[in-house]
Amino acid sequence: MNILTANPILSASLISWLLAQIIKTVLHAVQAKSFNPERIVGAGGMPSSHSALVVTMVIVTARTQGYSSPFFALAAILAGVVIYDAMSVRYNAGLHAKELNRMRKVIDELDDELMQLSGGDEDDLEELSEQKDLKEFLGHTPIEVLAGSMLGVIIAMVFPVA
Repeated sequence: MNILTANPILSASLISWLLAQIIKTVLHAVQAKSFNPERIVGAGGMPSSHSALVVTMVIVTARTQGYSSPFFALAAILAGVVIYDAMSVRYNAGLHAKELNRMRKVIDELDDELMQLSGGDEDDLEELSEQKDLKEFLGHTPIEVLAGSMLGVIIAMVFPVA
C-alpha cells in the first residue's frame, strides 16, 4: 500500500502542517529580509499550521469515516479547541511576551545609565541581561487562522482517500 494513503487522515494532516510551515517560513523571510530557521517548526505566523492540520484532519475524517462517526465528532471538537487556543490563549501569551521583552529592554537601558552615573559594579546586573527574550510568535490572528483553515480545506479536498 502507498505510504501516503496508508492512513489518509494522518498523512493529509501532516502534509497540511508541513506546507503551512514552508509558506510561513518563506513569508517571514521575505518580510524580514532574512531567513530564520526557527520559523520552520515555530508556532505563530501566517498561515496557521495548527489550523491547517486540524481542519484537514476534520475534513479527511469526514470523507473516510462519515459525518455521523464518533471519529468525526472527536476530530471536530479537537479542531475547535486547537483553533480557539491558537487565536485566544497563545495569541495573548505572545502579546504578553512582546510587552515583557520591551519592558526588560527599557530596564536594561536604565540600568546601564545608572551604572554609568554611579560608577557601580556591572556584575550585579549580568544575570538579568543574559536572559533570552521570550518567544513572541505563539498564537494567531483571525486572518492567520482563516488562511491556515483554507489551506487545510484545499489539502483535504485534493488528497486522495481510498
